[in-house]
Amino acid sequence: MPAATIVGGYVMVGAIIANESNVTLSDITPLARLTGEYVVVVAAADSPISSAEDLANAMRDDIGGVTWAGGSAGGVDHIAAGKFAQAAGVAPEQINYIPYSGGGEALAAILGGQVSVGVSGFSEFSSQIEAGALKVIGITAPERQAYLDAPTFVEQGFDVDVQNWRMIAAAPGISDAERAALLDVIGTMAASDKWNAELETKGWVNTYLAGDDFAAYLAEQITATTAILADLGITE
Repeated sequence: MPAATIVGGYVMVGAIIANESNVTLSDITPLARLTGEYVVVVAAADSPISSAEDLANAMRDDIGGVTWAGGSAGGVDHIAAGKFAQAAGVAPEQINYIPYSGGGEALAAILGGQVSVGVSGFSEFSSQIEAGALKVIGITAPERQAYLDAPTFVEQGFDVDVQNWRMIAAAPGISDAERAALLDVIGTMAASDKWNAELETKGWVNTYLAGDDFAAYLAEQITATTAILADLGITE
């Protein structure tokens, strides 16, 4: 059984497309999605924006006047903001998205009132949410999550489902027997109590999906991400 595998995630999808890389995810053998973290949109506790509808209305009134703090341009956070714009009926390429090099800088901008909302993985904002300094406008999960007492965008009427997932992949050209052996090992790990206890400790969600089902999911993610990056003006 080959030992060479790589661990990557959704961020690779956008980066490869945005940078027009000569090496793509078609050059690997996808094995399984292991975990995921959904994205939350937050505002300062005293912000007039308290719901997805508030945010959508503010963007419809003055899209440039609503500023978003998040990670790198074209990354998961930016994609989530773009998908919300689409769901709100405004042009994604017109959103006022400000990329920050680190979560601390983005958090300071949100708390300091320098931006309207922030967007990142839940873990980035969890302590300030728990302290009451930030309020959650919505989470990009298809259904409510046990670790967060806040509504999804979907239940608020906005079809936004973005998961920053992590995967395991193998080298191209491995045999069916090698692929099956790797999938067996990964499946055993994903079902183990130790692995799931570790996920709970880190606040990650077990979104295990393997084999042909994951390969199909990855292909869908590449197609959808290609489209939203074009809509955001990141690519042509």
